[in-house]
Amino acid sequence: MTAPPPRDSLSPRVPGRGGRDAARRAGAPERGAVPRMEHVRVTSPDLARRAAIGVLHSRLAAGFAGFVLIYLLLAARVVYVTVVHPVPPDKAAIAAQTPSTTVVLPPPARAEITDRNGEILAVSLPAAALYANPKQVEDPGVAAREIAAVIPGLDPGFLEARLADRSRDFVYLDRKLTASQELAVNRLGIPGVYFENTERRHYPEGNLAAHILGGVTPDQRGIAGVEDWFNKRLTSAPGKPLRLSIDIGAEGIVRQAIWQAMSDYDAKGACGIVISARTGRVLAMASVPDYNADDLGSAPADARFNRCVSGDYEPGSVFKLQTLSMAINSGMIQPWDRFNTTHPLHVGRFTVTDFEPAHIWMAVPHILAVSSNIGASRIATILGPQIQRAWLRKLGFFRRPPIQLPEATPPMYHPKSSWKLLTTMTVSFGNGIAMSPLQLISAVVPVVNGGIWYPPTLLDHGKRSAGVRVMSERTSLIMRKMMRNVVTAPDGTGVYARVPGYLVGGKTGTAQVVGPNGRYLQHLNNASFMAAFPMNDPRYVVYVVVLQPHATKQMLPFCHGFTTGGYVAAPAVAQIISRIGPMLGIMPLSGQTLAEAQAALSIPLDPPAPPGRLALGPGHLFPPGASKYAYILAHQTPPANMDVAAHDQALARTEMWQPLAPAAQTVSLPPAPASSAHTLGHRIMNIALPVTRAGG
Repeated sequence: MTAPPPRDSLSPRVPGRGGRDAARRAGAPERGAVPRMEHVRVTSPDLARRAAIGVLHSRLAAGFAGFVLIYLLLAARVVYVTVVHPVPPDKAAIAAQTPSTTVVLPPPARAEITDRNGEILAVSLPAAALYANPKQVEDPGVAAREIAAVIPGLDPGFLEARLADRSRDFVYLDRKLTASQELAVNRLGIPGVYFENTERRHYPEGNLAAHILGGVTPDQRGIAGVEDWFNKRLTSAPGKPLRLSIDIGAEGIVRQAIWQAMSDYDAKGACGIVISARTGRVLAMASVPDYNADDLGSAPADARFNRCVSGDYEPGSVFKLQTLSMAINSGMIQPWDRFNTTHPLHVGRFTVTDFEPAHIWMAVPHILAVSSNIGASRIATILGPQIQRAWLRKLGFFRRPPIQLPEATPPMYHPKSSWKLLTTMTVSFGNGIAMSPLQLISAVVPVVNGGIWYPPTLLDHGKRSAGVRVMSERTSLIMRKMMRNVVTAPDGTGVYARVPGYLVGGKTGTAQVVGPNGRYLQHLNNASFMAAFPMNDPRYVVYVVVLQPHATKQMLPFCHGFTTGGYVAAPAVAQIISRIGPMLGIMPLSGQTLAEAQAALSIPLDPPAPPGRLALGPGHLFPPGASKYAYILAHQTPPANMDVAAHDQALARTEMWQPLAPAAQTVSLPPAPASSAHTLGHRIMNIALPVTRAGG
């Protein structure tokens, strides 16, 4: 065997091979040895790579320095504009970048309606309508049931029928969706069912002024009331509210009073009106039964009927205010004249009586206070039909009332050809002629305000309408005094209209009801009361009429079985005046002030004739110019030569019409329909008398 070569004692040992210095790196110089020189070859690619790295390092350093410089410049600028010299922000730029958090609704297509104080009576609000394209609805039955489940009141059968009509591509399902209903239907996700943005007319006051406001169709077109009358105005100026003369507070008081009267006496209906004696503006006008203005379409016909302007009723003894005003203004009759009321009046087979016969010769104030039909008949026959018709024509009783409501109807009256003795008598106490309550109260305004007639209006113009003098101030003053007696006299028919501290004057009315056959119905009447206050300076006229009241068990102790105007309507008027007076700034009087005002309005029931004046009465029945009917009623032969001149003078005073404004501002009334007189003439000619229940 050949022995291994000797190992250098200084050579390292490799682990696993038995050497001690195997841990030392192979190839390393031995300990204590001199390092060996190594030669390295550097090629051109290496030099190029090293040069590129150097350039890269230089560029990185330059870029870093640039970024640092820019950062320092920006930091300095920020410090300058925010600390050293801050710059205010650009408002326009901020506004453009700020998101809008409000929703601007489109302007309504119809203007608001307000009362005279600005209270909203009608307003258009955004709404939605539900419609469908039947051609896109997969299962009409399922869709109908799902929709009906979330919209109460919709008939599933109706919906299914409309959705199944494949011949149409547009059908309305509901045009009055609420917001919650719209959301509920939208969640159903029914294909072919859509929403349409619409408007809905809303009436915040519910039943109040419903007949005045009327209503609109689903497409926002007026169909009744002022909504219809002013439809063009409301749509052409949607941003300008239409302000009415109505005071919604007074409207609520009137409605409550007439509703109570209707309920207490189990009446068929009732109406109440308050009108300004100084302007003719209607402050309140309520008719019951009524309806919620939001539900006009579903209201019954009886509730929709506006008894204040659409109902023509015989006024009864309230009409004596016209008869006596006409008589005094004509100059033929004076307050101290007396007339024979000792017995009923017989004309053929007809009889005129008093409700409470007195069997005396009555002066004019007494005739009004106790509401004598006999006395009114005798006065009217002295004047005659020509003067009577001229007076009624002047005050609008032959024309439609000039009020801004399409439902207003013209009066009904006899034609001239049949206006003879009996008609002259019955019209004098409010039978044989019919008109709306609004028309009647409008004609009483000049009776109490000094003789000025104003056209009734529902608008609040801010200034007084043009007026016309239709009677003398003296006539109006005498009438106010006599109307005061109706309330204050011990035997006056209007004692239940008294209001402490208020100088109330008025006139009762109890008119029989004409049936379908043109004849009066037995044991039925309409009870009314016309009032003005305060009578020393009249501000407002109030009228209440209760239709066909009954003496209910509840009211029997008070009314004693009677349903006259004094028992039924007068208390309602007193309630209205006592509540609206303070609200309108009319405070009750007391003490010496009240006593002086009452004294100024005092007139005896039986006043004496002034010295040197001859009063009508026993032995002197007729004044110069008296109509032949007065002689016939007194069973005397008319004189062969009637005093035509005196009659013509009285007629001229009756036809007084003196505008208080320039000709351009005078009031023109609409013409009377040609058929109105003949239509009612035929009806009233069949009216059956005697008139035994037409007293106050």
